[in-house]
Amino acid sequence: MRRTHSITRLPRFTCLLKASACLWIAVLLAFPVQANASENRNAHPQAQLLPVYKKYGDLYDVDWAVLAAIDRYAELTKSKDARERAPYYGYAMDDPAWSGPANPNPEDVFAPTISLFGGLGQDANGDRLALPFDPEDRIKSLARFIDEEAGEDEDQAVWTLFQDPVAVERVSAFARIFHAFGIDPQGHAFPIDKRYNYTIKHTFGAGRSYGGRRIHEGVDIFASYGTPVLACAYGYVELMGWNRYGGWRIGIRDANNTYYYYAHLSAYAKSLRTGDLVRPGQIIGYVGSTGYGPPGTAGKFPPHLHFGMYKDTGRREWAFNPSAYLLQWQRQPQVVLRGPVANPSSTS
Repeated sequence: MRRTHSITRLPRFTCLLKASACLWIAVLLAFPVQANASENRNAHPQAQLLPVYKKYGDLYDVDWAVLAAIDRYAELTKSKDARERAPYYGYAMDDPAWSGPANPNPEDVFAPTISLFGGLGQDANGDRLALPFDPEDRIKSLARFIDEEAGEDEDQAVWTLFQDPVAVERVSAFARIFHAFGIDPQGHAFPIDKRYNYTIKHTFGAGRSYGGRRIHEGVDIFASYGTPVLACAYGYVELMGWNRYGGWRIGIRDANNTYYYYAHLSAYAKSLRTGDLVRPGQIIGYVGSTGYGPPGTAGKFPPHLHFGMYKDTGRREWAFNPSAYLLQWQRQPQVVLRGPVANPSSTS
């Protein structure tokens, strides 16, 4: 019989680990994982979880990339308090959801009593323990919940977990990125085709007056009209269109929740659409001088690309200085790619 779990039982980011005894167990169990990670310091934490996502995705007929994307988004947007209470990677269910809403012991990790009280916690290895900090127990529990909650719509299960439409959108997009490029695609590109003449003006934080007093939230790269503008990361096109400050602009987000903002374009790459996946070096548009007025306004300043980078914790978003990244990418070899990337669905 299918169980339906109330949305209120799954708050956004909560912990399942409070008792000191459980903390000691967590430390001991984490030791082999930490030793493994030390052998490859550049490996993403999710690289070693990939077989687990696929194992329980197959078991419950859930897209493994959605499981990975839920963990990625949850980890990137955890509050400091939530991170302290649940010091392990990924999504953390709350105690009543894990142990069962009527369970007299909200921190119960004994699988038979969790099952008796209808909790979500699962024993993945047959030791009769359902440990929220054990990756297999946690991911198996998450996959089973999605299978029960989603039916044919995994987005509905993601909504239940996060209760946030932004989370639903980004989990879906992250899953598509994982399918197309892998769990941790590496590499970036300078956002202007370097075969053309250009000049960088590192003016992040400088004052601006159009539309009221504000600061410059990016770096300007001056170049001639029509100079190709390139995607600098693996990601997806989150928005396109007119902005009265930025003119024709594009916003691209990667799977680490970094947002790349390209403004004052003269045109977009042919066939590029909102939602498309992009890779480093792919042409996405062309330098222009649009902005500072209603749609179509151009020529109020010399042609250039305004390039900005933003971080988002789920509670606030802020611009940071992209200069160090631009200088690093400028020194790297550049391959310019024409044409769109194949855009798989989240279930492919």
